[in-house]
Amino acid sequence: MYHYFIGPAVGAVIGYITNDIAIRMLFRPHHAKYILGMRVPFTPGIIPKEKTRIAAAIGKAVSENLMNREVLEKSLLSDDMLAKMIDAIDVFVTTQQGNEETIEQFAAHYLSDEDIAAMRSNVTDGIVKLITGKLQDTSMGDNIAHMATEHAMEKTRNSLAGRFGAEMLVQAVAQPIEKILAKHINEILQNNSAQMVESLVKDQSAQLMGMTMSQLTTGRDEQISQIKGGIINAYRVIITEHLPRILQDIDISTIIEQRINEMDMDEAEAIILDVMKKELRAIVWLGALLGSIMGTLNAIL
Repeated sequence: MYHYFIGPAVGAVIGYITNDIAIRMLFRPHHAKYILGMRVPFTPGIIPKEKTRIAAAIGKAVSENLMNREVLEKSLLSDDMLAKMIDAIDVFVTTQQGNEETIEQFAAHYLSDEDIAAMRSNVTDGIVKLITGKLQDTSMGDNIAHMATEHAMEKTRNSLAGRFGAEMLVQAVAQPIEKILAKHINEILQNNSAQMVESLVKDQSAQLMGMTMSQLTTGRDEQISQIKGGIINAYRVIITEHLPRILQDIDISTIIEQRINEMDMDEAEAIILDVMKKELRAIVWLGALLGSIMGTLNAIL
């Protein structure tokens, strides 16, 4: 009578123990064991022994199937992601509309004083160089001189003197005067434009950096809408045009492979067991169930 119960119980215990040992042997021992200079079979465990191959396979699988261009592009350009970006911009603008910090004070949260000074200097120098280059172009002086003579002729034409032939006199001397005037204007611009522009730009830069974030963002709905559209468009371009190069430079497969190889086996075991603890425990109990079934069949037959 008892053998009908003993057989299934022994089978269940054996099934439980063997499956538990098999799962433990996936990870342990972490290193090969030797007796009298001979390596003990099944050491190290399967995962430590094949760690390099497993790392390469996981890295390749992730880069080719989970984090490839198509998957990332679809995720990063999804309607949900774009909506989150727009919401984040709106929240930022709304927050700044009540922010009385100056632009410089706000920037100081993210940049050092040296970075802010360098940024201001670079922007100022760039604008000064651009405007000065335009002013020092000889066509600028020629255009100003031409507009001045045209203005003088128009004034003369509409004046009382114009009715008595003064216009003809002005026309006769307009061309040589225009050339002389253009020459002097060009000299003035060549010698003084850089200093004048630099002073003007620095003053405007100081005024801009002294504006509060509230002043910068309040009542500028159209400009903010344009900036928002520009940010979204720039984001789209970065993802669609530069993502392949970024992925190539990052080399996800190699990074994952190196990270797994660098992991200590205790750490790797803890991670795997944490993720699959429930499933591995189910395998152990399944071994007990199968052992019990086999013991029952053996007792019956």
